[in-house]
Amino acid sequence: MRFSPSIFGQLLEAIDRRRFQAIVERHAGDAYDKSFCSWDHLVALIYAQLSACASLRALEANWNAHAQHHYHLGCDRLQRSTLSDANQRRPVGVFADTFAHLAGQLDRKTRREGDAMIRLIDSTPIPLGKLYDWAKSNGRIRGMKVHVVYDPNTDCPRVLDITDANVNDAQIGRTVALQAGATYVFDKGYCHYGWWTAIAEAGSVFVTRPKTNMVLATLATLPVQQPQGDGFLILEDCEVSLVNKGATKLPMRLRRLRLKRDQGDIITLLTNDLDRSAVDIGQLYKGRWQIELLFRWIKQHLRICKFLGYSDNAIRLQVFAAMIAYALLRIAARTRCITMPILRFTDLVNQCLFQRKRITAIDKPPPVNPSRPKPRTHPSQMEFLYA
Repeated sequence: MRFSPSIFGQLLEAIDRRRFQAIVERHAGDAYDKSFCSWDHLVALIYAQLSACASLRALEANWNAHAQHHYHLGCDRLQRSTLSDANQRRPVGVFADTFAHLAGQLDRKTRREGDAMIRLIDSTPIPLGKLYDWAKSNGRIRGMKVHVVYDPNTDCPRVLDITDANVNDAQIGRTVALQAGATYVFDKGYCHYGWWTAIAEAGSVFVTRPKTNMVLATLATLPVQQPQGDGFLILEDCEVSLVNKGATKLPMRLRRLRLKRDQGDIITLLTNDLDRSAVDIGQLYKGRWQIELLFRWIKQHLRICKFLGYSDNAIRLQVFAAMIAYALLRIAARTRCITMPILRFTDLVNQCLFQRKRITAIDKPPPVNPSRPKPRTHPSQMEFLYA
């Protein structure tokens, strides 16, 4: 009988087992867990994300209830005490490098020629409760931060780091590997003159919002050919320079835009892009909202609000497992040309994880009596239809 893999097994096919084993050996991921290896750990946490398991007890019960499917996944039964120990001491680098591998794979499969390289940079908080007494506070929340670089054209996120909540965004932004010709869009939290200069020297441009204490002198007023944009109106377009103590740290020509949104508020943009039109620059910053939609989708449809452990290491592993699950869903949808909305596809995967059917037919009903094919009748044979 022909073997048919489960939906969950087809999702995991995107992970190269040889490369994953090389990652495990590089980080010594199996140094202390001989019976519960890194692959078992990764598959268990991905299953917890896709099946909406909110506790170790629920994960153990749901996973062990499908023991007949473990063999073809290369896994075994699960014990919550073993999983808890692995969450505390397995290196986070194993999961981080696995996500980086999948993010690169997703980027290759969705890259299109001629598209401008746009990178959105932002962070989202992960609030933690009183049980996480080790978590630090930034004055507003107590917990951690996930820093992401996002490509809106390919819908490809890249996790930079998971840090404490009190870590400055600009400190993590400076670790971004700059690409020549790319456009980096971020908010005023990433204000660092040295980093802005590095972006310009790399042949790239940035679009951001200046801080209120930044003093700018107007050098020239630029004409606005088309003031009306999609949801905003250009009020001012001028070339400026920094006049305070940081002027020597930012030796470049800058451009300041003031635009009024349809809601009535006025915002100021700052960029070193002197070629694009004012409307195009305003549209770039408006597109920054896509990374906020990414954060909302991940928090609503993946499990990074309730955690399977209380240690710092356990939370980092679960966040990376959530991002790995997100990448697997996107890769499966694009490599198999699934046209349904990603939200509906995710819901169907949650309900059909261990069904043995093609993932492209996940929304199709099962065939009627597949073992008994319908007999073919001769075209000239008379058929009787009874009411």
